[in-house]
Amino acid sequence: MISLKEILRKNFFEWHTFWVRNASYGASFIEPIIQRKKLEEIKGTEEAKKLAHIPIKAARSEQSTSVFYDSTVEKFINYVMRGGKKELARVQVNKTLETIKRIQIEKYNKEIDPEKKSNIELDAMTIFHKAVENCKPVLALTAVKRGGSTYQVPVPISDRRATFLSMNWLIDQGKSEPRTTRFYVKLANEIINASKFEGKVIKRKQDLHKQCEANKAYAHYRWS
Repeated sequence: MISLKEILRKNFFEWHTFWVRNASYGASFIEPIIQRKKLEEIKGTEEAKKLAHIPIKAARSEQSTSVFYDSTVEKFINYVMRGGKKELARVQVNKTLETIKRIQIEKYNKEIDPEKKSNIELDAMTIFHKAVENCKPVLALTAVKRGGSTYQVPVPISDRRATFLSMNWLIDQGKSEPRTTRFYVKLANEIINASKFEGKVIKRKQDLHKQCEANKAYAHYRWS
């Protein structure tokens, strides 16, 4: 389980990055569109004409218009990173995706039934996105103090927070026992399981939802 110190460190990093980036721009500046496909879609439209007269923030250093760029993967790399070693984190994530591809191709080649064979997903990026989406919790528990007692109150969480929890749960599972297995191998197996609504991270999400259901009697403390 991720420590409180690690959560505070990540939240501070996100807040500091957000503050530094937005301190240089006024409220009228908008985020840039970096997806080449999106740029091609709006080219010559009314939306493009409107954007021509609106100030736009500079793209971040890690952002790219390359077809290989994926904002979700970049965020995942940032969460995997420890001690500022981003290149090491990138290598680990790339090895994870490569391992997913190898495992799925091996399953595909071993499968004899044509129908089952056609249902095996070979795209590692598709599996990764499914896993992150499947692991996102809808509710979480927050401590609310009322009348000298502290209650664990279920509250809905934002998509950004849900993505944060989903990714960190997957990373925690990659760092779990046994220590003799490589991080990227354990992470790859957990991502594959999560993409099929299986595995320990999915169970962790379901357990959290069960706790929220058990504490639904305290839900009204959110507004009191």
